[in-house]
Amino acid sequence: IMAGKIVADTLEHSTAGSVDTQYVVNGSAKAWATLDGTGTIAFRDSFNHSSSTDNGTGDYTFTFTNALSNRNRCVNYTINYDEGTGRPYVPTEIGTPSSTTSRVDNSVSNSPSDADCEDCYLTVHGDLA
Repeated sequence: IMAGKIVADTLEHSTAGSVDTQYVVNGSAKAWATLDGTGTIAFRDSFNHSSSTDNGTGDYTFTFTNALSNRNRCVNYTINYDEGTGRPYVPTEIGTPSSTTSRVDNSVSNSPSDADCEDCYLTVHGDLA
């Protein structure tokens, strides 16, 4: 088995132009997941996520396989609108930011309650440790 390293400052496509590799390194999502948040929650697909935890109704923790370098990261959390109930949700990251987890919550708009959601999506940008 041969191990090696490719070093490049620019990536070039034969017809689509080129890009500095720093844009690829710094601009790529470091973790993403799609989660079924109903019943026994489960990832449908994910990248750099080792597990998910159901903390209660509409409250989930996503755990990263590889930690970020610090808690200064950008999290985008979205969910599908539930047409069956007609209730709009307010998806939010909650708790103290962490380099190893992201805790999120699905609040029901105009209500003090939370709700599970069948389609939850999380994307994380930042620097890996």
